[in-house]
Amino acid sequence: MMHEMSDSRDDMMETEINNHAIVVTNDVAHNNKDRQKIFGADNADPSDAGICGSLMTGLSWFLVGITLPFSLFVCFKVVQEYERAVIFRLGRLVSGGAKGPGIFFILPCMDSYVCVDLRTRTYDVPPQEVLTKDSVTVSVDAVVYYRVSNATISVANVANAHHSTKLLAQTTLRNVMGTRPLHEILSEREAISNTMQLALDEATEDWGIKVERVEIKDVRLPVQLQRAMAAEAEATREARAKVIAAEGEHKASRALREASEVISDSPAALQLRYLQVRNWK
Repeated sequence: MMHEMSDSRDDMMETEINNHAIVVTNDVAHNNKDRQKIFGADNADPSDAGICGSLMTGLSWFLVGITLPFSLFVCFKVVQEYERAVIFRLGRLVSGGAKGPGIFFILPCMDSYVCVDLRTRTYDVPPQEVLTKDSVTVSVDAVVYYRVSNATISVANVANAHHSTKLLAQTTLRNVMGTRPLHEILSEREAISNTMQLALDEATEDWGIKVERVEIKDVRLPVQLQRAMAAEAEATREARAKVIAAEGEHKASRALREASEVISDSPAALQLRYLQVRNWK
């Protein structure tokens, strides 16, 4: 029985070791994939710091050791649940990807870090003057909902990911609206929003940005065009009213003709109708 318990413990330990190895392998693969997406990282070796870098690293560890425990206040940093820290050591990205949430360690005089907020942001696109496909000038504004999906790429690949996304949203709004006629812009806002969302999401993937939603807020027409459309709608309503009135007159005349035919066939009915009309007067 003791031998069976020992075998079961060995199996459990082996399973835990295998699971840990799988997790480490997945983390390494994910980090390598992130480095492949970083511009200029194909030929860079993160472990090649050089002799000067090694000396500075050793000196930093020495300073941390002789200034304990005061150095701990400088070495340990904290990021919130919705934040990630991208660490650079001597200008190179530290292996392991972005750190957080919680506590992480940095070397003084060696490491610098950038804190990235992962929460969803909203951008109110200002009104854009757009020339539609049928040569009508309209003013369109929208709202873009986006977030940082990869903190490392958003820091390493673009100088200002948020500002770049906002500028791209403005140009994409003008480009998409310029390919649609006015009646589609007024009636197919949801389809236009989906097209914009897909175009923005594809363009910002290399910046570590995920565009979650795009909504068209308002389409403002020129005053002259509004008046012309109002006059056209009023003329359409008047024409419809005249058609309805003509159809009513036609039905009434047909009913009178049928009534006259019935009365002409019965002299008594004609006399009764005459007396009824006199009573009304």
